[in-house]
Amino acid sequence: MSTQTLIYLFVGLSFSLYIGIAIWTRAGSTKEFYIAGGGVHPIFNGMATAADWMSAASFISMAGIIAFAGFDGSVYLMGWTGGYVVLALLLAPYLRKFGQFTVPDFIGTRYYSKTARVVAVICLIFISFTYIAGQMRGVGIVFSRFLDVPITLGVIIGMGIVFFYAVLGGMKGVTYTQVAQYCVLIFAYMVPAFFISFLITGNPIPQLGLGSTVNDGSGLYVLQKLDLVLQDMGFGAYTDGSKSMIDVFCITAALMVGTAGLPHVIVRFFTVPKASDARKSAGWALIFIALLYTTAPAIGAFARINFIETVDQTDYAEAPEWFKNWETNDLIAWVDKNDDGKMKYRSGDAFTGSPDFTGETGKSGERLIANEINAASENEVYVDKDIMVLANPEIANLPGWVIALVAAGGLAAALSTAAGLLLVISSSISHDLLKQTFRPKITEKGELMAARIAATAAIVVAGYLGIYPPGWVAQVVAFAFGLAAASLFPAIFMGIFWKSMNKEGAIAGMISGLVFSFSYIAYFKLISPETNIAANWLFGISPEGIGVIGMIINFAVAIGVSKMTASPPLEVLKMIDSIRVPRGAGDASVH
Repeated sequence: MSTQTLIYLFVGLSFSLYIGIAIWTRAGSTKEFYIAGGGVHPIFNGMATAADWMSAASFISMAGIIAFAGFDGSVYLMGWTGGYVVLALLLAPYLRKFGQFTVPDFIGTRYYSKTARVVAVICLIFISFTYIAGQMRGVGIVFSRFLDVPITLGVIIGMGIVFFYAVLGGMKGVTYTQVAQYCVLIFAYMVPAFFISFLITGNPIPQLGLGSTVNDGSGLYVLQKLDLVLQDMGFGAYTDGSKSMIDVFCITAALMVGTAGLPHVIVRFFTVPKASDARKSAGWALIFIALLYTTAPAIGAFARINFIETVDQTDYAEAPEWFKNWETNDLIAWVDKNDDGKMKYRSGDAFTGSPDFTGETGKSGERLIANEINAASENEVYVDKDIMVLANPEIANLPGWVIALVAAGGLAAALSTAAGLLLVISSSISHDLLKQTFRPKITEKGELMAARIAATAAIVVAGYLGIYPPGWVAQVVAFAFGLAAASLFPAIFMGIFWKSMNKEGAIAGMISGLVFSFSYIAYFKLISPETNIAANWLFGISPEGIGVIGMIINFAVAIGVSKMTASPPLEVLKMIDSIRVPRGAGDASVH
């Protein structure tokens, strides 16, 4: 059976499974649509949380970033891993015990204000749409290569699949679909990692293989070989960082703190029966997530080694099949600058307008956007970082079924997170804006219909952002984390741990943090991308890390305003005490 046939078979079977689960678990009430009925087992919820968490950025893009950025790429690994621990320990149990449907629900009730609820919805929409752009971009990349369709059509197909099980099944359908998607994506990620680690080092465990010697007789360790080879080609050493320490700190902190403010992850802890189950599901999720996150650095290093050995100084006429496959989708390209017929891979841009290997991006993600040769650079090879995990099995010449498995896994990762994001958007619009704010007398049937209409509209917007992405997958996602860190996290954190924080302070803080961070990102990434260099950044902090400054502004403004305005009502203070006292945690109910 050919590889392409296997790809169609694996992807088709996985899609059939997801759609079948959506039909079987169709939501029949708002409680099932919003929080899956509140009765999900902690282990299943841990798997669903892991699938929600490990998006296209984790599955497709993170190892690709590490492969090309080396040490600098570790900020994503540290930030996302540490951030989940912050969320699990500091926020999840308390929010579950509070017992609401959505994050704006918590903020609106805690800060006794419809205005606070609306501001939280606005923040959530900004965060979620920024995040979902990366997921749909990932869907487009997978479809374009493995199903041999244009990226635009790939995004549209992905929209249709997500529409079916997110709009039909709601959180109930998405939860059990994500359990299946986790099984698919982790198996798809680990199997080729075992193969490639064994081929390169003789050790089948990738985490150990990264610290082993290379199977080429040189006696060099994996990272030693990468450092030497890359420096000979004009790149910096793989184990050296080019970012300033303050930027590394801010990006890592923004990713960590932003995690604790991501609404689609937080809402997962509303789906378990009680607060103690929220803690258990958080622990299970951390175990499930660690399987992928501890493997990513090894995959990144192995991918870079395989890429260099396969491409550099190879006759284009004899280029491997995988190179030609990805070339047809403008995700890799070659230009013969010295007319020798060989592909020369060096530091710098092969084409004018294409992104270089330091992290700067072109106008439309990392797809090849210009065919004008950059004569000032020796580099003849252009490659999109986001393809490395997907192309790795082909580069290593692994069996066709492994390639098909990776295709199914990449789609599972992107679609699982996209569905979760769409649900928090639709839930916030139907529940927080309509039911709790503007149309309190709406029936449950009408609210459920509004949620499905909102989800449909959100899918259309998400698809547009996937077709015209503002950056490569993990970078777009990093912006979402920054916005979450600057807007929702301080309001949630102070809402639990600072009884004196009032509605005026929370509202002013969320608005100031969001406006500052979004304006900074928009200026350097959309309005004036040519000025996006370290010399022009505030305190040397890149747009990926500016969420930390936005968070500080949020805290400062919120505290300042709260001290000048009235204290929260007595009933709010009692409510805060009730969610922070362990006794009776198992009796929390959704209302």
